[in-house]
Amino acid sequence: MEAAPVAQLDRVSPSEGEGCPFEPGREHIFPAAEEPAPEPEAQLRMRRAIELAGQAAAAGDVPIGAVLVVDGRVFEAFNQKEQRPDPTAHAELLVIRAAAAALGRWRVGGVLYVTKEPCAMCAGALAAARVERLVYGCRDPKGGAAGSAIDILGSAAVNHRVDVIDGVLADETAAQLREFFAQKRRPERWSSG
Repeated sequence: MEAAPVAQLDRVSPSEGEGCPFEPGREHIFPAAEEPAPEPEAQLRMRRAIELAGQAAAAGDVPIGAVLVVDGRVFEAFNQKEQRPDPTAHAELLVIRAAAAALGRWRVGGVLYVTKEPCAMCAGALAAARVERLVYGCRDPKGGAAGSAIDILGSAAVNHRVDVIDGVLADETAAQLREFFAQKRRPERWSSG
């Protein structure tokens, strides 16, 4: 009797990080999107998300920043998994929580700008919070859940559709992640004397 696949892991390539844009030598080049050039607001919001991601990196967290715009109000967050410590303290979840608390409702809506493609947990939260549009920087072929590794937001099983725009300042957001992980991998240098 053949074992049933567990979460489709039997279909993952031998190198689960194959094509990871954050690790030199393992980049995967995606075909150019047919989308028009990013609008100025998307670039402006993404630049702010990149600044927020820098705050996460400075605190020792993976540099991911998020800006959520709802009814003209702006909410901001960055990864704080190491800081809190909390495995759910992703930038996307923190910004959704802040918006829901400030707005007094769980149906948040709005447009979320985030530096990296959301993971499965965050993609599910976007649908649950009824976010209308997701705009993200770089793809995450290893764990992205907006079409790279899996497509939660495009799944017919999800009861809310989130419009997805990818690739806004993708080179900059991927470079920020690459630099963070390169720093993490460098051996500590102790000064003698």
